[in-house]
Amino acid sequence: MLRSLHVKNLALIEEAEVEFGEGLNILSGETGAGKSIIIGSVNLALGEKVQKEMLRENADFALVELIFEVPDEQVKAALAAMDITVEENSVILSRKISGGRSVARINGETVPASKVKEVAALLIDIHGQHEHQSLLSKKKHLEILDDYAKAELAKPKEALKESYKKYRELKEELENNSMDEEQRLRELSFLEYEWQEIEDAALRIGEDGELENDYKKFANGKKIVEALNRTYEYTAGGMDGASNLTSRALRELSNVEDYDDAVRGFSQELLEIDNLLSDLNREISEYLQEADFDEEHFFQTEKRLDLINHLKSKYGDSIEEILEEKQKREEKISRLKDHDAYVTGLREQLMQAEKIFHADCKKVSEIRKKYAKRLTAEVTESLIDLNFLDVRFEMDFKNAERITGNGMDDAEFLISTNPGEPLKPLSKVASGGEMSRIMLAMKAVLAENDSIGTLIFDEIDAGISGRTAQMVSEKMNVIGRKHQVICITHLPQIAAMADVHFLIEKSVVGKNTVSTIRPLEKEESVKELGRMIGGVAITDTVLESAREMKELALHAKKSKSEK
Repeated sequence: MLRSLHVKNLALIEEAEVEFGEGLNILSGETGAGKSIIIGSVNLALGEKVQKEMLRENADFALVELIFEVPDEQVKAALAAMDITVEENSVILSRKISGGRSVARINGETVPASKVKEVAALLIDIHGQHEHQSLLSKKKHLEILDDYAKAELAKPKEALKESYKKYRELKEELENNSMDEEQRLRELSFLEYEWQEIEDAALRIGEDGELENDYKKFANGKKIVEALNRTYEYTAGGMDGASNLTSRALRELSNVEDYDDAVRGFSQELLEIDNLLSDLNREISEYLQEADFDEEHFFQTEKRLDLINHLKSKYGDSIEEILEEKQKREEKISRLKDHDAYVTGLREQLMQAEKIFHADCKKVSEIRKKYAKRLTAEVTESLIDLNFLDVRFEMDFKNAERITGNGMDDAEFLISTNPGEPLKPLSKVASGGEMSRIMLAMKAVLAENDSIGTLIFDEIDAGISGRTAQMVSEKMNVIGRKHQVICITHLPQIAAMADVHFLIEKSVVGKNTVSTIRPLEKEESVKELGRMIGGVAITDTVLESAREMKELALHAKKSKSEK
């Protein structure tokens, strides 16, 4: 579960620390108070794209930090597989934005945003304001079903993915090798030419580096000789050479070194310098005597380098890659020389791969259909709880026009919300408020089968009111008994069910507008419910209604927990 949220310098929030509780956490407040900023900050910490306007005006940086409590051993194991250590049952996710850059961290260690998203998928599920619109896409329907069936479906889907990959590779290879005799001979001739070109070069791994060093030396041979001659003149030549001057200085010190230990030390150091200079002069002299900057040698080196660079431009960036390409051509030549047998073998492999692929498709489809019956039955029950009194909810399966690595199924949820009406796609039946409740029903069912500890709902109450709102609040309470739920709402019926109620307020401090968030005591929660019920005029009657609503919610929660 999400234990705490720390936000600094984000939009209207100067700094806020929120300690969430178990069960149903409600966030309410006036329109524009900053409720969406709270969800936005959580999304930001979980790797969403940073919007410039999210950074508080005149702030040098923004920071969001989430602390999750992770008691579930399966989740710990999944995190461990990602090299995430759960220390004292806690995982800390943070994101710092400064200077147009953002840095994401997990337990203090810098990680890419993609890894944060992977970790977040195990810890939290966020239902945004418009997420229910995704139910209008058939692709989303299959994703929901696969998520529901993942315990049994995960391995068969992975096998399907692999068999599809193998099938596609063999099919492409067969297509690429389908040619007539004229094409075969032309391809064979070209490959043999390329193979022979590399073979004739007699390449040796590492020789390009050696040749480049030789080329540099030969290309700059005159400069090297001139520089060494001048150096030798400075160090060894004549009375003014460094070697002669050092020897003279050494004789001076040797005359007085017996009178002072410090002078003896100077003399020893100078002796070492004199010996080093002598060695250096001898080595320079030998180098100059042996230096051979033969024009023919330089020409051959340059020619060999040109050949290697030409082959690199055609076959790879290194000698190793060129030799690999030679090996590939050998294999292709061998296949083309016995092309008929090779193609026959490919066809047999493709037929076998196709059988395995279709068998995997069938297995995945059977599992999906089995779980679709369970899912739609559970969602139907959940929809009835949400005031869909005469609802029918099913999943229709057809064969996809094109079979892919996701299988052969083209599946879609169908619904009928009134007696006598036929089942129709969601997009042709459900209104905005109905779509919100359908998504909530889905979330409720999936939550029962999921180890994710925290569910966040951003204004799940869109388009509903009255009795329906009451039933939505009861459903939220049911989910909150097994999961931590964080919900932004405008409806008092939902807010009344809160286990922990937070108020988000906007105020002016100095010349700046800031948003703050704080937990409410019981009586404060009643007053906030009164505001949600009565708007501007919060009368004693309104407060009494709010108090009654709170008491009824507590009674409903108690009776549900006793069942």
